Amino acid sequence: MKLAFSVILFFVTYPMVATAEEAACPQLEGNLQPGGLLWGTVAPTAAIVFEGIDVPILPDGSFVLGLGRDAPSSVTLTVSVETDGVSISCDLDIAKREYRISRVEGVPQRTVTPPEEQLERIRKERQLVRAAKAQVIENQTFLRAVQAGLAWPAEGRISGVYGSQRFYNGKPGNPHYGVDIARPTGTPVLAPGPGVVTLAEPDLFYSGGTVILDHGYGLSSSFLHMSRVDVSVGDELRTGDPLGAIGATGRATGPHLDWRMSWFNQRIDPQLLVPPMP
Repeated sequence: MKLAFSVILFFVTYPMVATAEEAACPQLEGNLQPGGLLWGTVAPTAAIVFEGIDVPILPDGSFVLGLGRDAPSSVTLTVSVETDGVSISCDLDIAKREYRISRVEGVPQRTVTPPEEQLERIRKERQLVRAAKAQVIENQTFLRAVQAGLAWPAEGRISGVYGSQRFYNGKPGNPHYGVDIARPTGTPVLAPGPGVVTLAEPDLFYSGGTVILDHGYGLSSSFLHMSRVDVSVGDELRTGDPLGAIGATGRATGPHLDWRMSWFNQRIDPQLLVPPMP
């Protein structure tokens, strides 16, 4: 499947006169909105910094970067060539995005306000997740597959969307960073694209059965609340390979899959990378 991308133009400021072709602002394709991915190409000798992140560059000069849920109205991408001392700042205007507000009742109170004895467990589990997402796997095949378009990891009713703000038992929670697919417990969950498993945990406090699949160069998918985890850390998967099964583990009121994506510390909207739900 080919995705339709928009071509993005930059407002460019020059910290110094650019004399090297390698330091030109790249044309980007993708979704210039919070939750979107952007794709571009620079000379392989160039370096890119975006939102404080050193952007990995593939051997052919191509790269990907992500816009988080709360991306500001303007962001800056800096392209430089160390050998020439040339640096160019490329300013991007980000489209505004509105999010849904929803209320979820009946969540076990211990997961809304965790008891004191669970705080150390939660802290350790967050460290596990951060470490899994911090890995940079340089596999061009994985990333090219994502750019070509991902598949849905499960098909069903969409019960929750990216960016929405949830109130649990009347208490505001963190924004929702994924897309929820409601299906019965035991429904297979399949890899939406190729990657390497960097986390496979059967019972995390908040997310229950959880898998993280790394697509390369800082981009990863997470699959939450699964009743069964069928993969192990280090497994290399192709599109359509089984990951586990839908469930209602962790902080969940019913069986569903919560599919999330991240580019380093930026949360990406998976729905922008797949066709409409069948």
